[in-house]
Amino acid sequence: MPEREARDIQSTGGSSGASASKRSIPPDTVLSAVADEHRRGILNALDNAPDNTLDYDALVDRVADQIRDEDAEGVSDERRQRVRIALHHTHLPKLEEARMIDYEADTGQVRLVRGELEQGILTLVEPYDMHE
Repeated sequence: MPEREARDIQSTGGSSGASASKRSIPPDTVLSAVADEHRRGILNALDNAPDNTLDYDALVDRVADQIRDEDAEGVSDERRQRVRIALHHTHLPKLEEARMIDYEADTGQVRLVRGELEQGILTLVEPYDMHE
């Protein structure tokens, strides 16, 4: 009986279990997560935010501003609404699946989760400043 209890503790908790689960994300999942300009905009906005955390509405505004059309002077309400819907239904879930963010829908807080693999990939996929 004590042997089974020891196995249960090892498999369900502790920092080594959490580290192992972070490493279990396939690199293709991470690469797919950063392949889209909206998701890179999300990661960039969170990377530049205090404590790497933003309120959902603030994140929508920053991403909409980053990916606006070059010819447009500003971001329309319609464009911002499309970004809001895409973030909620597509981009935030994809980044959460890759364990690159934590999104608390109840509080509206989105937080960047840093991992060694993810940080290395972000360095490679952000060769330019998205604000320019």
